[in-house]
Amino acid sequence: MTLAYLGLGSNLGDRAGHLNFALTALQPLRVSPFYETAPLGYLEQAPFLNCVCEIETSLSPWALLRELHRLENLRQRERPFPNAPRTLDLDILLYSNLVIRSPRLTIPHPRLTERAFVLAPLADLIPAYRPLLDRLTGQQIRRLDATAPGPSAPPNPR
Repeated sequence: MTLAYLGLGSNLGDRAGHLNFALTALQPLRVSPFYETAPLGYLEQAPFLNCVCEIETSLSPWALLRELHRLENLRQRERPFPNAPRTLDLDILLYSNLVIRSPRLTIPHPRLTERAFVLAPLADLIPAYRPLLDRLTGQQIRRLDATAPGPSAPPNPR
């Protein structure tokens, strides 16, 4: 089994419902709190709900990517243009210590260190990423946890 970290995001419809659907299917070991974040790139869209989960998988990176696309498709994910609004966005952030550079798949995720909405929840699970998060400026994120109104992350099973 291989340890992997996945980024999850949604900004259409029942955002928390879409994330919880994916989390149920992925059966993560741990899940960060949910964060609400402003969109990047195409700005004329609703805020995102994001989290990161840690999974153990026997799938290869490419098979895992296919499974993530299958889950996105089950939530009617459309890709009309880059950075378009989406019901569910699932990304492989880290896959053990593997490095892959291919046209279809790049691991670690190529923009991982540029996005607070990935680094903040990842730092909740892997504190070593906190220094990278502390260097980012200008990206506003809001942690949503059980004491805040609105959606919250499911409990960590560990």
